[in-house]
Amino acid sequence: MLFISVPPAATPKMLVSEFARFLGMPITDRLNQTQITGAVCDLLCELGTQLVLVDDVHLLDTQRRAGAETSDQLKYLGERIPATFVYSAINVETSSLLSGVRGAQIAGRFKIFRHRPLAYATEQDRAVWDDLVEAMENLLRLRAHRPGTLVKHAAYLHARTAGRIGSLSHLIREAALIALTEGAERITKQLLREVELDAAAETQARPARPARRK
Repeated sequence: MLFISVPPAATPKMLVSEFARFLGMPITDRLNQTQITGAVCDLLCELGTQLVLVDDVHLLDTQRRAGAETSDQLKYLGERIPATFVYSAINVETSSLLSGVRGAQIAGRFKIFRHRPLAYATEQDRAVWDDLVEAMENLLRLRAHRPGTLVKHAAYLHARTAGRIGSLSHLIREAALIALTEGAERITKQLLREVELDAAAETQARPARPARRK
């Protein structure tokens, strides 16, 4: 699997250079776009890569020359590399990515899957969310943290983050950093309450919270 994010104001060379950096390939100023593209395609084919994830494709403005050429570069990579390409974007249907001739080609090659925040209404919903929380908790390397603490507070975490995976990751990561810097090396519900999240999560969060850490 390969994962990249589309850089702001990306050019074809910038895009394929992101592929190369993920693969750990050395890039010098003397290499041109064609050379980097060829090397990336050859290596991904040799590795048998089956999945390519491209995030932030809404940053491609196909109404501008650089964005249009970068879109063409993605199309070329998809033809050269025998892997499944998955594009991730925000409000892709209203962006320029699907407009015009190039947009028609992209729309004809991809299905659109709309992903909403995770629910917590049914037993199945709760099982999915709890598994996600457990997976993130298992990544923690805090000496004094008691395993299962975050799973115990899964319902609170859902209410606090409105079911957004990004907000959940932010909350746990920042709490872990505070726990490390303060020397406690464990995450408690009180610590989670004191972490301020993104505006969307804070607006939709249901429980009242005390003063937060800045």
